[in-house]
Amino acid sequence: MPISGRVPTVSVVVPCFNYEHFLPASVGSALSQPGVAIDVIVVDDCSTDSSLAVARSLAEADQRVRVLEHRRNQGPVATFNDGLELAQGEYVIRLDADDLLTPGSVGRAAALLERFPGVGMVYGHPLHFVGDDLPPASSDVASWTVWPGSDWLRRRCELGVNCITSPEVVMRSSVVDVVGGQRELAHTHDMEMWMRLASVADVGHVDGADQAWHRDHDRSRSAVGVDVLTDLAERRDAFELLLREPVVPIADAADLLDLSQRALAREALDRACRAYDRNALGDRPVAEFVEFAQSVYPRSQELSEWRALQRRIRVGPALASKMPWFLASAVRRKLEVSRAYRTWERTGI
Repeated sequence: MPISGRVPTVSVVVPCFNYEHFLPASVGSALSQPGVAIDVIVVDDCSTDSSLAVARSLAEADQRVRVLEHRRNQGPVATFNDGLELAQGEYVIRLDADDLLTPGSVGRAAALLERFPGVGMVYGHPLHFVGDDLPPASSDVASWTVWPGSDWLRRRCELGVNCITSPEVVMRSSVVDVVGGQRELAHTHDMEMWMRLASVADVGHVDGADQAWHRDHDRSRSAVGVDVLTDLAERRDAFELLLREPVVPIADAADLLDLSQRALAREALDRACRAYDRNALGDRPVAEFVEFAQSVYPRSQELSEWRALQRRIRVGPALASKMPWFLASAVRRKLEVSRAYRTWERTGI
């Protein structure tokens, strides 16, 4: 419950395209949130199944639900932004129609937002699941973490990765009004928006509790047409759009862009090294990884990952996959990835 004792208002925008089977549970997870006044805006993006009829039946059953119908398919960005224009709550959530909010998650996030007016968005740990059985969700809040937005944004640029799935975020509407809605990016429109919010406001994290369920399935946009190279390129596009074409001025934008490009180049070169360590050149686009690294960060040859790759090229993939120091490097890399994942699970970054 928000510590102020009052009841905050929250608008939940639910973009929907051909998710008739998922939509009732998604909307229901929002309407059942305690301690907050919820309204739900379902935006149907010209579904070809019965999603629109399902949405209308949900609206007939509960006056807190409104339905906006697209007469032609416009894609996820326009679908969310159209719903955002109708949002009237003090706080707003984007909840895709195949995801769900965990019990009490909105109240937990609202409590932090109420306590810290300088925070523009709050997120927490998402639970990923497959099928229809929801994994148990913890409601125990261990603590709150609040980062200066500039620090959180710099960390994202240093690492080059998104640390947020999407449904676990609650945004302050007044800050969204400043930075605007999502921008046209194929798969990283959410990532760019989180960073844009952090450029003008602080970022909060609910530690310990699980804040949303994210459904993993082969029809989701995150699963369709996204290989490693595509993912790298789309993260590059998000950083470039944010920092080269800022909606609002961003301090040290050139430095942040350089950090992000360096991080992406390092990741691409490391992917190439992994192909040698696993003797998997036939399965991995090594040349494309190298080309991407050089294009995104022209000083790639200064990076330690570049030198590591040259050592592997000199001995060849058959020997590289057997040499003890390269094997040790692969083990160390695996441990670093595992440690980074545990840190993210605990802290959100």
